[in-house]
Amino acid sequence: MSTGAHLPMKVLVVDDSQTVRRSAELFLRQGGHEVLLAEDGFEALARIHDFAPDLVFCDIVMPRLDGYQTCAIIKRNARFFSTPVIMLSSKDGVFDKARGKMVGSSDYLTKPFTKEALLQAVQAFASHHAGNES
Repeated sequence: MSTGAHLPMKVLVVDDSQTVRRSAELFLRQGGHEVLLAEDGFEALARIHDFAPDLVFCDIVMPRLDGYQTCAIIKRNARFFSTPVIMLSSKDGVFDKARGKMVGSSDYLTKPFTKEALLQAVQAFASHHAGNES
């Protein structure tokens, strides 16, 4: 296995928009990552237990359980406390970023995102993840 920045990551994408899920899945697979999708917070919580992703992209505005609540629940679980959660939002607001940080999110990505922005976000954590493996 080659060492370098391109480590395949297991990524969970949580968004109630099928368009967003599809484009994220396509971009991430093109980047060589393993992808799992969830359409709301409840599905995400079930999937995270089965899939144990290295990274989670989570939409903020979702029915039933929003992204902040989902992130907070993930972070309360000792097993997933250190799993990076990147919030996805269509508004690039200071308040959203601050609130995301309060519930333990690692980063923030504005929608619609480009393939480059999505893969860069994953890479930022892939290199960090590689450092934790040794």
